[in-house]
Amino acid sequence: MKLHNRGTSAVNAGSVTRLTVGDKTLSGTAPAIAAGASAGVDLAGRWTATSGGATLTATADATDVVDETNEDNNVFARSIVVGRGAAAPYVEYEVEDGKYDGTLLEADAERTFGHTNFATESSGRKSVRLTSTGQYAEFTSAGAANSIVVRNSIPDAPGGGGQQKTLSLYADGKFVQKLTLSSKHSWLYGNTDQPEGLTNTPGGDARRLFDESHALLTQTYPKGTTFRLQRDAGDDAAYYVLDLVDLEQVAPAASKPAACTSITEYGAIPNDGIDDANAIQKAVTADQNGDIDCVWIPAGQWRQEKKILTDDPQNRGQYNQVGIRDVTIRGAGMWHAQLYSLIPPQDAGGINHPHEGNFGFDIDDNTKISDIAVFGSGTIRGGDGNAEGGVGLNGRFGNNTKIANVWIEHANVGAWVGRDYSNIPELWGPGDGLEFSGMRIRNTYADGINFTNGTRNSTVFNSSFRNTGDDALAVWANKYVKDPSVDIGHDNAFRNNTVQLPWRANGIAVYGGYGNKIENNLIHDTMNYPGIMLATDHDPLPFSGQTLIANNGLYRTGGAFWNEDQEFGAITLFAQGPDIPGVTIRDTDIHDSTYDGIQFKTGGGAIPDAKISNVTISKSNNGSGILAMGGARGSATLTHVKISDSRDGDILVEPGSQFVIHGGAAQAAPGVPGTRQGL
Repeated sequence: MKLHNRGTSAVNAGSVTRLTVGDKTLSGTAPAIAAGASAGVDLAGRWTATSGGATLTATADATDVVDETNEDNNVFARSIVVGRGAAAPYVEYEVEDGKYDGTLLEADAERTFGHTNFATESSGRKSVRLTSTGQYAEFTSAGAANSIVVRNSIPDAPGGGGQQKTLSLYADGKFVQKLTLSSKHSWLYGNTDQPEGLTNTPGGDARRLFDESHALLTQTYPKGTTFRLQRDAGDDAAYYVLDLVDLEQVAPAASKPAACTSITEYGAIPNDGIDDANAIQKAVTADQNGDIDCVWIPAGQWRQEKKILTDDPQNRGQYNQVGIRDVTIRGAGMWHAQLYSLIPPQDAGGINHPHEGNFGFDIDDNTKISDIAVFGSGTIRGGDGNAEGGVGLNGRFGNNTKIANVWIEHANVGAWVGRDYSNIPELWGPGDGLEFSGMRIRNTYADGINFTNGTRNSTVFNSSFRNTGDDALAVWANKYVKDPSVDIGHDNAFRNNTVQLPWRANGIAVYGGYGNKIENNLIHDTMNYPGIMLATDHDPLPFSGQTLIANNGLYRTGGAFWNEDQEFGAITLFAQGPDIPGVTIRDTDIHDSTYDGIQFKTGGGAIPDAKISNVTISKSNNGSGILAMGGARGSATLTHVKISDSRDGDILVEPGSQFVIHGGAAQAAPGVPGTRQGL
């Protein structure tokens, strides 16, 4: 371990340094360290990592033998995850894997999307429908639990707008409670793949069929409890489609830290249904002005109908586009401290743009937000007379902003990181050194988290995304920056995240930039686009340097979109215009892809010298292990790549392709349907 002496005088040898992880404590003796210098400390002992998450806590001068001006900066904690995906605090259960009395729904071979296809939109491409009184689904818990999340679909109201219905929960044969299910935020209609062309008005084909219902139970149920979701006499939806269930042991609500001031001191009242936005804004402004040290959001339901921001005193522009800075907001826990909105964003008024919504926070710089939930009021991405979905977290974000353990649902976008340079140029600055961790982003109408406008050196780590309406995670190195020659999105990382069921677009995408990394993620069940995509559509600044895709697992990804005319691979590289150089794909498993495992797509640019190593591709259901389309250009070198059970062959190069694959036995495609020839 390395220690750094930030003081102005040397420290003598002999202080104790400790590292605690799990039930292990490792200790070592520090050497003498000069002022401003660093030194290594050897720790005695060993900790064996196992799959999942852990927190490393390091303490300098653990026995307090060094006199310091500041005794409060000797502890540093860092979370790690061993393996792929997020170390989620819940256990997920596929309904079809348990015992049930209902109808099993299974996707067709091509996992057709957009035509009211329940199974295509289901995890594992299977779910169970209950239509009669007494039908049920049950499963046995693998651990203690006091909360439940049910991913489900019930019918829309006849005129649209959704409806609420109940479903009965039992534990070990005893009735627990009625769960309230809602279709308010699901059911988008239309045959277009343009998101703003969809509508909430019923008619014809539908998509985004599922939503989630959650409940904090009144007691803890032990490991081995048999839970049952049952349609009883009073549960009167026409049908219930059940996909998956999360069970979690939620910790009690946290207590207010001494340094924080509660929003109740500014007039907020929990659970009364009255808008608390003004009180929250007053507390945040007080922190920003230095009047308090930290804003505390206690346990409770807190209604918020105005975005929390900084009112621009100069009123620059039609809408307010100044965010908060130098603020710390802490909550009692994402299951306990919950902000919610009821008014559709376009109807809420306020000084900010309705696209950004009437909930969540506008952030400009150096802001810490943790352990809360933000539940929006969105029901659509756009269309329907300029209806809006809102954004949970948006703004410039600046330097050193950290967002941890925040649950966001029913927003257009979970977090949109960046503003165009033209939006108040004197305030412009790219996000730098941002950290998102422990995020839980669900049921959006567009992106989960998008790093744009030159965001650099930033990370999304140990977070989960489900049912996003565009890329769950993206770097978009767009051109709307101060200096396009230097303000390029770079050195961002998406690590140890779990992405499930994006109902539009990719699991993870990178559009331009350099040094960006996609590592140790799990991506499941994309409905119409790749699990991972590198592309130069959306007019980004160029790719350069290396873009790394490493140690990911992709399961049932890829699909058909754009009027079902384009078929996408699990990993797709699409040089629509500029080239995509420097691609490295390694140590990755791709299984049960809807079309190809890896696809080099027709475009105007090339993908030169891609390197693919230690990759396993199995069961490409309606395509090839690796496909180079007829209009693709560039080359790839394969090293230790294993391909099996691909319908159209292991490696396929379409006629006319100028793409060369080294290290594998490529086949020329004698006659592949036109949808696979190009755009």
